[in-house]
Amino acid sequence: MTNQLEDIEDLLEGDPEQDSSELFEHYRFVADKGQGLLRVDKFITTRIDGISRNRIQNAADVNCILVNGTPVKSNYKVKPNDVVTIVMDRPRREIEIIPEDLPLDIVYEDEDLMVINKQAGLVVHPGHGNYTGTLVNAIAFHLQNTPEYDAKDPRLGLVHRIDKDTSGLLVIAKNPMAKTHLSKQFFDKSTKREYIALVWGAIEQDSGRIEGNIGRNVRDRLQMTVFEDPELGKPAVTNYEVLERLGYVTLVKCRLETGRTHQIRVHMKHIGHTLFNDERYGGNIILKGTAFTKYKQFVQNCFNLCPRQALHAKSLGFIHPRTGEEMLFESPLPEDMTLMIDKWRGYISNRDF
Repeated sequence: MTNQLEDIEDLLEGDPEQDSSELFEHYRFVADKGQGLLRVDKFITTRIDGISRNRIQNAADVNCILVNGTPVKSNYKVKPNDVVTIVMDRPRREIEIIPEDLPLDIVYEDEDLMVINKQAGLVVHPGHGNYTGTLVNAIAFHLQNTPEYDAKDPRLGLVHRIDKDTSGLLVIAKNPMAKTHLSKQFFDKSTKREYIALVWGAIEQDSGRIEGNIGRNVRDRLQMTVFEDPELGKPAVTNYEVLERLGYVTLVKCRLETGRTHQIRVHMKHIGHTLFNDERYGGNIILKGTAFTKYKQFVQNCFNLCPRQALHAKSLGFIHPRTGEEMLFESPLPEDMTLMIDKWRGYISNRDF
């Protein structure tokens, strides 16, 4: 029998200080050749110390226990060489979440979930110096009178993340059923996520697919990087399409197949097109263009208009956990990116420096 515990980074994209493993667990077991017939819930309890039957049953109820890739109920009988996987929420955290009356741009809300359009600059989750003023603190205030909601309960709340300085759409689960259903969709890569980004340089192809394992940069733990060695990092796939060519920069649409930390930022840098004004990855200096003083001032003015990486989570699609309805949400580009892109359009039209 083998036992492998993995982080579920497909579910979470966020700052590297925020470890995706704190919300979800993924276990994988291979039954011995001599395994006698045994209910899968009992099989799992013998292999995960301290796990409750309730957690196992919750996973089974929403098809998060799989045997040989097929969802099973808790009474399934494990046979020799069966591959058993289970995705679960982690136990309750004791970190204090203080409800704070902060502005929330709620795009959609019902009894099961909320879709929020996050502004750039807002940290998603408390931790490592940001214990207040986060999106989770704001959600705790908004839902403080909702009986089922407890901000410290990992069965509720965030299903995925976006970086502090990335704007755009996030889905929030208001009850355990919604959390598990939505989490599985992210894990199965069946959600739809599209981003708009402005990147340095003129991309040659009108569209493309970037594949490259992403992991922590060993020389800078605040950065992620693409590893050429297939044994390092975790598989990641980004599809891109050119929307507009603006001289020394290009406006692109990116569709995620996976959700690794900083995935778009890392993949675009990997192919030589760092995100515009992405300080962490070196996009906050002039990477393409001229040495003219007027051009340098123009770029600085663009940086001032959009003082963060030019990345926006524009589209988010998923299946509603209760109704089965296909939901698709769109968020317009925020003002800082719109003004900055318009400025580049003006530069292309005038070409006066």
